[in-house]
Amino acid sequence: MTATQGASLRDVGRDGGRPPRTLRSVLGAYVALTKPRIIELLLITTVPTMFLAAGGFPSPWLMIATMLGGYLAAGGANTLNMYLERDIDAKMKRTRNRPIPSGAVTPRAALIFGLTLSVVSTLWLGLLVNWMSAALGLGAIALYVVFYTMILKRRTSQNIVWGGIAGCMPVLIGWSAVTGTVSWTAVLLFLVIFFWTPPHYWPLAEKFSSDYARAGVPMLPVVSSRTNVAGQMLLHTGLMIASSLAIIPLGETGWVYGIVALLSGAWFGFLVVRYALRVRRGLSGKALGPMKVFHGSITYLTVLFVALAIDPFVTF
Repeated sequence: MTATQGASLRDVGRDGGRPPRTLRSVLGAYVALTKPRIIELLLITTVPTMFLAAGGFPSPWLMIATMLGGYLAAGGANTLNMYLERDIDAKMKRTRNRPIPSGAVTPRAALIFGLTLSVVSTLWLGLLVNWMSAALGLGAIALYVVFYTMILKRRTSQNIVWGGIAGCMPVLIGWSAVTGTVSWTAVLLFLVIFFWTPPHYWPLAEKFSSDYARAGVPMLPVVSSRTNVAGQMLLHTGLMIASSLAIIPLGETGWVYGIVALLSGAWFGFLVVRYALRVRRGLSGKALGPMKVFHGSITYLTVLFVALAIDPFVTF
């Protein structure tokens, strides 16, 4: 063995075989802290809500300012969530490669980053959009970090139900960005996402139930029977569809949204009913198909809000 080879082996031993850190990898780790895939879904609900509130195209600058402010707020909340849950993430196969448990970002750096994003997002929304939107953004951060992460998640199986309120806030932020207020239409859109969250998330928790059990997180599929989970999914799905249809009589939407809300609601309702019937038959694993409901829920919400965005432009 040459001296160079020996030195290389000693270096590998010190860093555990990790590849050298580059600017790209560091930036990538900090972006990962914000959970961009979740934020992507939040923005899908914000922009169509702004179209509906404006009755057409809002100011391009207002859209950019609101979306960026919303991204910063959600990113700050997600980063603080990862900081507080770093012990859980380290125990779960699904999350152990996240930036903090993997060592890509130190807990202290993540805490500073999360707090900075939260402060900047509040000031950004307040100064460049309006203070109503800023207050709602700050409220979403507090709900996700304090109410969900610190209080509910490790204590109750209904954690995702009430903790999901934070994920509903983007529609209120989008509406208030355009109008400066919150209307009944915005409240019903809020309820659509509120009731959508459990049948969206519980199938994922079902697939990774052993992970959650190992980490000591009492997600409903971990501590309750599949029959009970399926029953609660059916209840929330029914309330979600009812909320989506209750928007129509308020007169803010037209026939495009009405037809899509009815058809997409029926389709997603079918997926949940089929899942419940499979649970009743005692199926499990791939035969039960929880991830079909999970992915179906994302498709449903996307289609519904795309229809919401198109609706103001269709006048016949």
